[in-house]
Amino acid sequence: MNYFKKSLSFVFGCLLFLFTQSCERNNNEPILGNETDTSRTNILAPCENGFAGDYPCDDYDLLVQLPLSTFGALEGNDSWGWVDTTTDKEYALMATDTNVAFVDITDTNNPIYLGNVPTATSSSPWRDVKVYKDHAFIVADNAGAHGLQVFDLTRLRNVANPPETFAPDAHFTGFGSAHNVVINEASGYAYIVGTSRSGPLAGGPLFINIQDPLMPIDEGGFGEGGYSHDAQVITYNGPDTDYTGREILIGSNENEVVIADVTDKSNPVKISDISYANVGYTHQGWFTEDLNYFILGDETDERDIGTNTRTIVFDFSDLDAPSYHMDYLGAFTAIDHNGYVKDNTFYQASYRAGVRMIDISQIASSTMTEIGFFDTHPENNDVGFDGAWNVYPYLPSGNIIISDIQKGLFVIKKSSP
Repeated sequence: MNYFKKSLSFVFGCLLFLFTQSCERNNNEPILGNETDTSRTNILAPCENGFAGDYPCDDYDLLVQLPLSTFGALEGNDSWGWVDTTTDKEYALMATDTNVAFVDITDTNNPIYLGNVPTATSSSPWRDVKVYKDHAFIVADNAGAHGLQVFDLTRLRNVANPPETFAPDAHFTGFGSAHNVVINEASGYAYIVGTSRSGPLAGGPLFINIQDPLMPIDEGGFGEGGYSHDAQVITYNGPDTDYTGREILIGSNENEVVIADVTDKSNPVKISDISYANVGYTHQGWFTEDLNYFILGDETDERDIGTNTRTIVFDFSDLDAPSYHMDYLGAFTAIDHNGYVKDNTFYQASYRAGVRMIDISQIASSTMTEIGFFDTHPENNDVGFDGAWNVYPYLPSGNIIISDIQKGLFVIKKSSP
């Protein structure tokens, strides 16, 4: 009898142990089918205790870092992203002083440098790239007769021996060099800004029809606003119903922001303009997703005026009468460069302070709050033209591309809970 009781007790204890472990696992370790949780296996350096490897961080992990030497370059500048909707693969487009490089970052454990399109003329510290209809559109500033290079990105599907040196699929030479290319994907137009073309359109946006990407067509331009350093162009569906369905250009034009209706390419119309206090260099800006506000970066106010990183916000709910809304000041004196909005987050490439993630959900109440960062320039957060040039936050995976002037390509991602 005693033996039977001991055996029964042993069996009951085993069953209780297994049941307890199963419950603990169900509560703490969710399983999807037969797969295990691999959310952290693709992280090169998790953000722990304020650092991801050598890089200061807050809530963003490092997935990929490729130095400029990988691309045969000395300086990094712009960057963009592309998703192949046929294969669902994700790619980073890294512009450098000598080329635009293409990296398959689908598997961040094994990024593949597939090759590059070399500069059409000379090296340049200002090379810019955007994407439309599976094609990359490339310009360079201070680079002679560089023009617009067009590269069919679907060629990246079949690279047998990477890295390859690719010839562009088209080369439009209707202007000299240019500082930037802006694309409205809804209309199929590229807007070339900061060109070396002379005449009445000097420096102003040029209108290039790229609906057939390999056959760009020059359809004029807009010179009334003067030199345009950067721009955003959208098919408007915002609060100002006077312009619903119109193609609206917002130009960051050195000392002011210019709003224009460019729907009719033969007759673009200036709507309004606005400047602000303590102008340094009106550099680049982006709409909030509701199109009520425009978030602007001034590139030299930190250096020339002595402020901390300053972001200027305008109320654009009435395009005919834009107004100043607020200034947001960062914690450091670093210079802000390019910034983009996704949902309620403003992703700001801030040179020596890396990339800052700023919550704009309360922007109507004049409140913006930093909620994370990844600093690609750990040396300092001071004034200077080093560090993070650009950030691209639009990949479906949630991976974020950063191009750094000295350190090359980074891919980061928000840390898992």
